[in-house]
Amino acid sequence: MESGLGDNISHCCCLPGLCLSQRIDSQKQSLPKPTIWAKPNSMVPKGNPVTIWCQGAQNAVEYRLHFEGGLSALERPKTPRLTRRVKFLIPAMSWHTAGRYRCFYQIEEFWSEPSDPLDLVVIGMYDTPTLSVHPGPEVTLGENVTFHCCLDTATSTFFLVKEGSSRRAQHRYGNIQAEFPVGPVSTAHKGTYRCFGSYNNHAWSFPSEPVTLLVTGDVGNTSLLPTDVTSSTEDSWEPDLPTSGSGFQNNPGLWDHTAHNLLRIGLAFLVLVAIVWLVAEDWLSRKRAQERATREARWECRRRWRTHFPDEQPRATMPMVALKAAP
Repeated sequence: MESGLGDNISHCCCLPGLCLSQRIDSQKQSLPKPTIWAKPNSMVPKGNPVTIWCQGAQNAVEYRLHFEGGLSALERPKTPRLTRRVKFLIPAMSWHTAGRYRCFYQIEEFWSEPSDPLDLVVIGMYDTPTLSVHPGPEVTLGENVTFHCCLDTATSTFFLVKEGSSRRAQHRYGNIQAEFPVGPVSTAHKGTYRCFGSYNNHAWSFPSEPVTLLVTGDVGNTSLLPTDVTSSTEDSWEPDLPTSGSGFQNNPGLWDHTAHNLLRIGLAFLVLVAIVWLVAEDWLSRKRAQERATREARWECRRRWRTHFPDEQPRATMPMVALKAAP
């Protein structure tokens, strides 16, 4: 079963791509919690569609999706005995639809426990940060490295994400840059990383260009236990980024911000040329009008002179007449 968010809800207030309504009534919850997930991903580029799935149990007569604690959408399966899950479609991801989701299901008069939270993140909201690693992208086992994430536009939080990892993203607070120290490194740290800037936990910038960390050395050293660079005791994020084989690199048009910037520069140049042309055209038009007015004033002056003094020539031509009359 599929429901566009807000399609089957009465008395609701609609926002772009999402419909919010009154909170679900408090009821005794005694059924096991359902499972919630997002397809194709929980990190969604701005404007792209995403589907939220909720899987409960057979004989569930109703599923409810909550957004930031309030009822967002509901779905009643047509065949409860045969259906164990439903889906809710968000047609176009935006900052309005980014946030924390949970779902519930109902069997008879009982409601389930709430599902675990699903954090939907919209990416591509503003500029692209720059990611670098020091002392370099190739290190040996046991060394310490530091990732530097910089963003020209002032922000409040930076996130470091390892592609293909289901672990939590590490975050640091900063204005235009943040550092992510890692070490001592193990083979678990090798991989491709990207960083994001963010004003809040659910609206992120475009991803940085990828940085691949290579770890070399003796893998038999058991003192270097695998640790996860993207773990953080302060963070509860579990973003599921596309891997380099199925996401970023296979969709260059999505992340080719250079082409977008060049297009913007080209459009700005065309606008500038149009403004210069309009200013020049206006100046030439005024100049031509002034010259035309001057010529008309001269002809009017000569016409009046000939009208009042038909036998005399204007003074400007009298010396020439006198010279022609001389023997």
